[in-house]
Amino acid sequence: MSAEAADLDLALRALADGNRRAILRVIRSTPRPVGEVADEVGLSQQAASHHLRALSRAGLATSTREQTRHLYMVNTDGLAAVRSYLDGFWPTKLAALKAAVEAHEEKQDG
Repeated sequence: MSAEAADLDLALRALADGNRRAILRVIRSTPRPVGEVADEVGLSQQAASHHLRALSRAGLATSTREQTRHLYMVNTDGLAAVRSYLDGFWPTKLAALKAAVEAHEEKQDG
C-alpha cells in the first residue's frame, strides 16, 4: 500500500466517527482550545483531546501553541486528499447521467 493510500485510509477512518466530524465543524472557522471544543460538542476534555489527536494523526487537524494552550484548527490539505479521492467518482456518475438523459431524449424524439 502506498503512503498516499495509507493516509487516505487513516483520514476516512477518522471521518467515520461522528464525534470527530462534529469537532471538525467546530474548528473549521477559527482555532479553538480543547476546552471550548469539548464544551461545544458535549464531550469531556479527555475525550475531545483523544479525538483531536486522532484527527491530527489523520492529517485533518493541526494545532498551534498559544502560551499554555493548544489551539486546534482544520488542516485543509488533509481534507483535500479525501476530496480528491471522492471527486474521482464524479466523472463516472456524470457520464452515466449524460447517457441516461440522451437515451431519454432519443425516446421522446423517436
